[in-house]
Amino acid sequence: MGDRHLTDPSRRRVLQGLAGAATLAASGARGAPAADTPTRKRIPVSGEAIPAIGMGTWLTFNVAPYTEARDQRVEVLRAFFAAGGTVVDSSPMYGLAEAAVGYCREKLGGAPAMFAATKVWTPTRLAGVAQMNLSFKLWGVPRFDLMQVHNMVDWETHLETLREWKGQGRLRYLGITTSHGRRHEALLDVIERVKDFDAVQFSYSIADREAEQRLLPAAAARGKAVLINRPFRTGELFERVAGKPVPAWAAEIGCGTWAQYFLKFVISHPAVTCAIPATSSVEHMRENMAALRGPLPDERQRARMIDDFEKLAG
Repeated sequence: MGDRHLTDPSRRRVLQGLAGAATLAASGARGAPAADTPTRKRIPVSGEAIPAIGMGTWLTFNVAPYTEARDQRVEVLRAFFAAGGTVVDSSPMYGLAEAAVGYCREKLGGAPAMFAATKVWTPTRLAGVAQMNLSFKLWGVPRFDLMQVHNMVDWETHLETLREWKGQGRLRYLGITTSHGRRHEALLDVIERVKDFDAVQFSYSIADREAEQRLLPAAAARGKAVLINRPFRTGELFERVAGKPVPAWAAEIGCGTWAQYFLKFVISHPAVTCAIPATSSVEHMRENMAALRGPLPDERQRARMIDDFEKLAG
């Protein structure tokens, strides 16, 4: 699921002077990459490394054909790829989003480096097969890198098809999702019992840290890749710090905007593989993707980020 409304009037370009500090590496920062090297995380089951920030499409890519809005999404996706992104996540639940992604790919001449991730979101095997086949058509891809059971809908039924299609090479990885903090107990049970799912997706942010208690440790222990939806709580985090500057010390970890601050907090968790914020703005996309570069906070800095955010957000 994605994470930003189509407009963000309260959004945040603060402390412009800190932008140059993105090249600084904090002393002791975990795995600090060079400033121009995107942070990549490995998918445990294969060791494949992917950029730690991807793109969600919930709300933001649900745009009608033959409109200026859809053409504008081409530029959003162009900016995403230019900044080193590959992971694009969508779902049939997101209205016209899959069709918009396919349109954008066509306009861009295809996206050979794209890591294509979508979902099945319907009960019954036959309906699931039909829905997934439609996704192939809408995206215009020969295979999906990741097919996920959306919000755990009839997952035991769909798993049979997913196994079969993975064996045929139509799917590379299998996943299962939830969001908004729902169904954590059920998802935890699946993580611990079902080996077939290579990846899980759920919500996690600096303001929603429940997943740190059990979901993230369980995913790490069972070798699951973790995709994070709603890292901005659908834009709510920006509203809570509107008009307030990013803490000056965050320059140590390359944070000059709140987008970098929030995203670096999420992707610095050792169990997180990729965060998938969504946006309809080229400028916001560039801000999001800037969080791929520079050092990540260590445990001490993560604790300080939480403390400072809570003080500023009230």
